[in-house]
Amino acid sequence: MQILVMSDTHGDSSVIDKVRSFYPTVETLIHCGDSELPFSHDALNDMKKVRGNCDSDQAFPDEVIMEVGDVTLFVTHGHLFNVKTSILSLSYRAKEVDAQIACFGHSHVLGAEMIDDVLFINPGSLLKPRGRNEKSFAIIDIQDDYFQVNFLTDDNDCISTHKFMRK
Repeated sequence: MQILVMSDTHGDSSVIDKVRSFYPTVETLIHCGDSELPFSHDALNDMKKVRGNCDSDQAFPDEVIMEVGDVTLFVTHGHLFNVKTSILSLSYRAKEVDAQIACFGHSHVLGAEMIDDVLFINPGSLLKPRGRNEKSFAIIDIQDDYFQVNFLTDDNDCISTHKFMRK
């Protein structure tokens, strides 16, 4: 199963459409907030999406908890958990909801890390990346015994690939 994860597009619906076009058959689409688009915008159709600190539409939830196959995902923007300082608060919430994967944005810094059997993924930003020049998003490939995370550019070029064993 594949999950496309993006964040921090800050009003650029064309980059959302572009990235979506690379993966027309992906099972799940996630936007981790700061789309700065209306909740019902066409670019966000069929996406699980959350409110970021720059999103004004109150229809966005602060978090989404969902099942993808046998995996529980927790999605939030990250500002309510102070992720620019530490992911400790986010890890407490992920454990509280029994998530195996926690997706978040806010910092615009891509990263993937397994902590206490929870995979934390920040896809970076498709508009204003920090810590590197490439605009980025992530593809999570869920397998029976591992998760693979591919970070890609807005032109679908691979930045890096990471494999994490599942519990």
